[in-house]
Amino acid sequence: MNTEIHDEQDEINPEYPEHLCLISLGSNHGNPVANIQNAFDELKKLSSVPIRKSSLWKSAPVNCPPDSPDFINAAVAFEPLEDETPESVLSKLQQIEIQFGRQPKTILNEPRPLDLDLIAFKNQTCRTESLTLPHPRFNQRQFVLKPLNEIVPLAILPDQTQTIAQLLAALDTDETLTLHSVDG
Repeated sequence: MNTEIHDEQDEINPEYPEHLCLISLGSNHGNPVANIQNAFDELKKLSSVPIRKSSLWKSAPVNCPPDSPDFINAAVAFEPLEDETPESVLSKLQQIEIQFGRQPKTILNEPRPLDLDLIAFKNQTCRTESLTLPHPRFNQRQFVLKPLNEIVPLAILPDQTQTIAQLLAALDTDETLTLHSVDG
C-alpha cells in the first residue's frame, strides 16, 4: 500500500494509512472561513509531511442553542510528528482552540471560533475520561463524514466495518450541508 501523504492538489491515495491522524474542524463565531483556513496553517505544524485538507462546507447547527449561526466545517488528515500520542495531539488541538479565542463552555454547543475534534489517531482505539477514539459520534454526523469522504473515502477506522464513503451513504439525517462557495 502506498502510504505517502500528498497535499490537496496532488492525487491522493484513498486508502487509510494506519499512520494518519484525522481531525474535524468547525467554526461559527467571528470569521469562520478565516478561522478554518488559519487553523489549516496551525495543523501543518503538527505534521511531518504536507497535510490533506478537505473543501470548506457550510452546515446548519446541530443540537446548538437557538439562533446559532451556521458552521463552516472541514477535515484534515496528517502524519503526526514522531513521539506524538493521542493525548499529546489532543492537548495541542485544545491549545490551538484557545489561541483562536475559544473560552470554557457556558452553554452546551454554543457558538465558537474554532472546534477541533480528534476523530482518529493512527489505528488506535482509546476510551478514557478525556478521550475516546475513534470519536464516538463521527459516524452520525454528516458535517464530519462529508469532509472526511473527500480526503479518505476508503478509510475504515478502528472498531468500524464500513468505509467513510459507506457510512456517509448510509447516514439517515436531515442535516443541511453544502459546499462553501468562495463568494460565501
